[in-house]
This record gives sequence, structure tokens and C-alpha cells, in this order.
Amino acid sequence: MSLENETPEIKLAVDLIMLLEDNQIAPKVVLAALEIVQRDYQLKADAASHQTPA
Repeated sequence: MSLENETPEIKLAVDLIMLLEDNQIAPKVVLAALEIVQRDYQLKADAASHQTPA
């Protein structure tokens, strides 16, 4: 399967899945870590949307 024409989100998801599977990370650990990552990036996205242009 070629990812050449896929969106950046799909490419990143596939890369992350491969990394996690290659390192045999337990699914529950992955899900817990993803919750932390989601919270962190949600805060970053919220902060970026509240910034005023210079």
C-alpha cells in the first residue's frame, strides 16, 4: 500500500502504528500515552487559535 497520495494525518498515523508495533508496546500503554499526547496537543492548538496576528 502506497501512502504517497495520503493526507499527512494518515501518514503520521501509519508511522506511529508501525513504531508502536515494532516496539511491542502494550495496547493499554499506547492508549494511555495517546490520551496524554491528545491533551498536550489540544492545549497547543487552543493556545495557537487564541493568539492575535502581529
